[in-house]
Amino acid sequence: MDYETAHLRFPPDVDRATAAVQLAIAAEYSGWELARVLMFRDGTRKVELRRRRTIPGLPALTY
Repeated sequence: MDYETAHLRFPPDVDRATAAVQLAIAAEYSGWELARVLMFRDGTRKVELRRRRTIPGLPALTY
């Protein structure tokens, strides 16, 4: 299958609950699923989301 990806970076001052809510919204309304999370020593999180390529018309991820 062919996937498109989106990369997000959450700064250290964003707590886990806030990040989870933002990712849940992206999953619910834009069809993204969690592919990978990297957490760095300073508390920064780098998140990779993916979804199957579909017909044009689904909204892009805007943060």
